[in-house]
Amino acid sequence: MCGIIGYIGKSNALPILIKGLKRLEYRGYDSAGLVVFDGIKNKLAKTKGRVKELENKVSKSWHSNIGIAHTRWATHGEPSERNAHPHIDCTGRIFVCHNGIIENYKSLKEVLIQHGHIFKSETDTEVLAHLIEENLRYGSELAVIKSLKLVKGTYGLAILFSDYPDRIIAAKNSSPLVIGIGNGERLIASDASAILNRTKDVIYMNDGEIAVLTKNAVQLFDTLRFKNLNISKRKEELKWELNNAQKGSYQYFMLKEIFEQPESISNSLRGRLVKKEESIKLGGLERVKNRLRKINRIIITGCGTAYLAGIIGKLMIEELSGIPCEVELASELRYRNSPINGRNLAMVAISQSGETADTLAALRRFKEKNILTLGIVNVVGSTIARETNAGIYNHAGPEIGVASTKAFTSQLTILALLALFLGRQRNFLKYNNKKFFKELLRLPQLCNHVLMCNNKKVKILAGKYKNFNNFLYIGRKYNFPTA
Repeated sequence: MCGIIGYIGKSNALPILIKGLKRLEYRGYDSAGLVVFDGIKNKLAKTKGRVKELENKVSKSWHSNIGIAHTRWATHGEPSERNAHPHIDCTGRIFVCHNGIIENYKSLKEVLIQHGHIFKSETDTEVLAHLIEENLRYGSELAVIKSLKLVKGTYGLAILFSDYPDRIIAAKNSSPLVIGIGNGERLIASDASAILNRTKDVIYMNDGEIAVLTKNAVQLFDTLRFKNLNISKRKEELKWELNNAQKGSYQYFMLKEIFEQPESISNSLRGRLVKKEESIKLGGLERVKNRLRKINRIIITGCGTAYLAGIIGKLMIEELSGIPCEVELASELRYRNSPINGRNLAMVAISQSGETADTLAALRRFKEKNILTLGIVNVVGSTIARETNAGIYNHAGPEIGVASTKAFTSQLTILALLALFLGRQRNFLKYNNKKFFKELLRLPQLCNHVLMCNNKKVKILAGKYKNFNNFLYIGRKYNFPTA
């Protein structure tokens, strides 16, 4: 997992980039690097290890209004300073930060070496810098577009040019990028949490787009047709608060997010359970509610924790609505060629980020067959949220901890609401859903009670068992996926 942040504006870029990298540390990494341009020359720094080491390495006298930075998790080439990003071309004028994998980098590298290019790293990313160098005579935007047409693979890119010090170019294909729009400044990042302290106004990039960021404007282009895209309707406001992406008084993000669960569950329920009417309102499903009445089969898909939430969701949907439900691991489902009759089928894609590559690929296969697709995601404006026919947001706030906590329980809450909604559409009263409705209302309170009553007990148990090497977790039915 890698992280990208870029800045152009009127403030000093260096501290903004360092702070952004620190907000991306939770994603895991083995090296870090950045480049800033002071109007005369580029200042480049890389290090194997932590962002703190990079911060100590750069000079505080590096004052610049533009720069890009990256945290790397090694895929091609060992963790080392020379393999850290940004990567540069032969002339030292083009700097590339890249998330993703270039699948055909070896064949491209062979051609570039024949053209006289000299490579300094073992990475697939460096190929991009040299490809852009080959095409730079066409100008910065066209150089990027022409280069990407030769590339097979996934990428989220932030590119800085010495010859064009007034812009950062970004490009996206199956790797998330979000543009931040501030007052006299623009930012690019792989995760909105990296720019939340600068702005809440964002544009989520789509696959096949490149963006040109200047301090006062953003231009988006379709890479296939080099068509200028209208962004006026694309701007969104992040609903997260800055303190959601900070540890506060907690020692760890994971601990903080465990204790945020009563609030996140409450946010998932808010406005959706109408107590007086004992009704369920899922505004995100309004435009497909008539199609939902006709479905007689559901396939849920996701990866990791989202997949486990889906298994519990299957049990709730079948018990509360009577609709047969299957759960498929997205990394397998995306490659399945089994015949699908889509007339009365719905597919539910679950993803915290809304950018999970396997889940997105599976979703697109179902869309090609005109199957009704629903999304359960946490990040507003994410790719899965945009590409599904309809969906329900978790509203859990940013989850920084790697092990899922509040996102998981929020996904379960949403799946419970969906199950109850589908059951009431069908007047399916086999299960006492009136009682279930009332228990859902109590869920935040019950969650808080469990946390408060067991906090000390958990610490005692952890101390007792911390030196054990193996644990056996046993569960049945609803408890099996949790185990």
